[in-house]
Amino acid sequence: MPRDDLTIRPLADAGELDLFQRLDYVLDDELADDLATNRRRPRWLWIATRDDRVLARAGWWGGPDDEVPASFDFFDVDDSLPVDEAVAVGVELVATALRHVVPSGATPPEYGRFIPPDWREDPAARQAVETRFAVLERLGARQLVERLRLEWRVGTPLPKRSTRLRFRAVADREELITLMTPVQQGTLDAHSQSDLASLSPEAAAAKHFDEEFAHFESPRDWWRVATLDDGEPVGFVIAARNTYNPIIAYLGVLPQHRGHGYVDDLLAEGTHILAAQDVPRIRAATDLANVPTARAFERAGYVNFARAVNFTWEH
Repeated sequence: MPRDDLTIRPLADAGELDLFQRLDYVLDDELADDLATNRRRPRWLWIATRDDRVLARAGWWGGPDDEVPASFDFFDVDDSLPVDEAVAVGVELVATALRHVVPSGATPPEYGRFIPPDWREDPAARQAVETRFAVLERLGARQLVERLRLEWRVGTPLPKRSTRLRFRAVADREELITLMTPVQQGTLDAHSQSDLASLSPEAAAAKHFDEEFAHFESPRDWWRVATLDDGEPVGFVIAARNTYNPIIAYLGVLPQHRGHGYVDDLLAEGTHILAAQDVPRIRAATDLANVPTARAFERAGYVNFARAVNFTWEH
């Protein structure tokens, strides 16, 4: 039911950013630059207030030329509220904002949130996370995946480079899609599994390229194919820089070459490529359920500094 004591609205302009930031989240320091570069718009940043108090906020992100946002990545409630009230306020805010932010009949963009790595063991963190989950679930979203956020830091010893594989640059989009297509066989990645429920492996690979890889502004010669001595491809690694960080965006071993530990060779190569750019850190992520890949990152010196959760709405 509508709450007469609430005011729910988008920001009037960028000058109201301080109002949006009365609640806090780890990405707050990116907001001003995102507004200046049109990756966020005041009409995509919503608040629920009572008198002068901000009780909840929600925000969406998109490319500078996007007419509609590509992701939903800010959602906070005042955690000093009773849980039932916090959920009710959150539901009303997000439901109202979605009616204005997302075109009628369109599926809302995926929601993603960074959370502490020990959120289940910390009572306050657990309550905050579960309150937000409850809001999303009441609005029809479902949790797709929980992921480990990983980071290699300057000063950490670099993993040893492969002595059994050769590396060359990826030739072009077609070669990468050709390599990605079989890699999805038996994938443990929840996003890929979701894509494969409605797309062929080739179409899913093309979607991944066009929606993510094509937008990287870093050099494509950082993308490497690993081969045996005779030139037969074993796998590939995509080292890149996104809008905010240098990242290991993707790595994959072809099915016929799995079981030989080549993931370590690929990850070492990608880490060396990025470390050579004098970066302060290298970020990566993998699904909580993808234990083999998580262990490869651990062996390469990456630390799990946070987790991420993703919720989706049914198409």
